[in-house]
Amino acid sequence: MLVTSTPAEVKGVRFMVMSGEKAGGGNGNGSVAGAVEEERAGVSASAQVPASALARASAQAPAQAPAPAQARVSLRERKKQLTYRAISDAAVAMFLERGFDKVSVAEVAAAADISKPTLFRYFPAKEDLALHRFADREDEAARVVGGRAPGASPLEALRRHFLAGLDRRDPATGLCDAPQVLAFHRLLYGTPSLVARLYAYQGRSEAALARALGGGVTARLAAGQVIAVLRILAEENWRRIDAGESADRGYAGAVQAAEEAFVQLRSGLEPEGRG
Repeated sequence: MLVTSTPAEVKGVRFMVMSGEKAGGGNGNGSVAGAVEEERAGVSASAQVPASALARASAQAPAQAPAPAQARVSLRERKKQLTYRAISDAAVAMFLERGFDKVSVAEVAAAADISKPTLFRYFPAKEDLALHRFADREDEAARVVGGRAPGASPLEALRRHFLAGLDRRDPATGLCDAPQVLAFHRLLYGTPSLVARLYAYQGRSEAALARALGGGVTARLAAGQVIAVLRILAEENWRRIDAGESADRGYAGAVQAAEEAFVQLRSGLEPEGRG
């Protein structure tokens, strides 16, 4: 759900994605088919849980030194990532233009100049074509916890990260009024099958965060609360933006809501000692 993003272009529209390369890669002419061929060739809070659960999970999570700014990735893996993104970007452009339900998988494959079987090797379901950008962020909360500064608690690291996202108007926080982001969010939230598929991505985010918090039931309970809070904050920000509020105008309220949410995560749903 939530690490600094870089832009990729889809039909002249810039979306925020996690990778540092532009879509299209491959054989140098920007075609999806070329990227596929090169990659194939092997080129080198909703639950009512006491605050103590979150505190215990946080205590169990070992602090780690921040990861290197850029992990070394093989050329083959980079090509694979570029191919995924190029196919997804082509599909999203078509979905935005005509609507998700009015574009067939066969049309996406034809536009990408690949076969349907090849497309399905990359994307098991049509919905994944639109939601691929979320796949890059599935383990983001877990990475924030794992890469936090020495001495920082997991919850504080997540709080700072979300507030930083609000400050830079990261689309993942919902506080982004760029026209292309609005168009994508309207496509997403206006398509029931995409919303349903998104919950599967969020479930994997929760599982990754639970592992980063040390594993076990306590960590799973804590991760469930955190991911639910991040989702609800983003949805509330998006609703205000969709209703016509600018990101700049909504910023102060979004920060206040986030601060209150993280206070609630720390303290639990009821004050200590109250039955």
